[in-house]
Amino acid sequence: MADSESGSGENQTISDGFILVGFSYLGLVQILLFLVLLVLYLVTLMGNLLVILLIKLHPSLHTPMYFFLVNLSFSEICFTTSVVPQLLVHLLVEEKTISLAGCTAQMYVSGIMGLTECCLLSAMAYDRYVAICHPLHYTTIMSGRVCAQLAGASWAIGISVEVALFTWLFSLPFCGSHRIHHFFCDVPPMLKMICTDTSKIMMVGFTVSVLFILGPFLLILLSYICILSTILRLPSAEGRRKAFSTCSAHLSVVTLFYGTALVTYLVPKSGSTPESDQMISLLNTMVAPVLNPVIYTLRNKEVKGALRKAIEKIIFAHHRRNQRMER
Repeated sequence: MADSESGSGENQTISDGFILVGFSYLGLVQILLFLVLLVLYLVTLMGNLLVILLIKLHPSLHTPMYFFLVNLSFSEICFTTSVVPQLLVHLLVEEKTISLAGCTAQMYVSGIMGLTECCLLSAMAYDRYVAICHPLHYTTIMSGRVCAQLAGASWAIGISVEVALFTWLFSLPFCGSHRIHHFFCDVPPMLKMICTDTSKIMMVGFTVSVLFILGPFLLILLSYICILSTILRLPSAEGRRKAFSTCSAHLSVVTLFYGTALVTYLVPKSGSTPESDQMISLLNTMVAPVLNPVIYTLRNKEVKGALRKAIEKIIFAHHRRNQRMER
């Protein structure tokens, strides 16, 4: 591992990997951060796996909205798993190294999952638009084939765009000590280490952001403008309330996802420090994945009903087993 701190800017091979400085400045507080992040990571895994299992096991949840939710929960699991386990190890060890293969995999997986999630949220917004604005044609428009195509397109866009972008990025020469002032291999700190003109790749990255991140957001916004217009025209207050309730969970997830991403990547960096940038990035990495399953279980009657039935079945099975043992 090249660990020069001279900052001379010499070209070096990146085959030996990188050093993730991470939260080294916190000292012993890293142990407390480790415990907090470990709990959040386990809750994220269990929450998203629970959502997937509930949807798979309950036929009443085999609808387009929950089909997209399974894809969303799977992407959240992959995203956090690409970042958090490595971070947890680095919080406990002094030598915070990551191999070139590990860094590459981390960027590919986290980037693919982030972009795919943007597209999935857009597909979910379209599903809500059809359900509220065209309810009589919902089953025809949102057929199983259409849902599979929308989900497949989301994954195809995420994989193809990010693989092309990151393959280009890792073909460029890196300079200096290879110390990354971040807790994982993310685009902004990696771009700072490239010792050639980055204007072209930054322009392409900006174009990708506009087309595949801002684009889905605008589609979501347009969908909800149409939804709001339709809801406000409903004659009864109860009808408006029910219509709003069908969108509340998705709208909360969209706000959380784009809100944290906006703070992480689009807020001006003037006056910011690597430490503050890491804390903001940690918010984006942990908050949305851990809260999404909570939102969909606590704010969705169908999922809550499925969860209640599952718990009742477990309790009933446990009670019957105890009865058999007593006999």
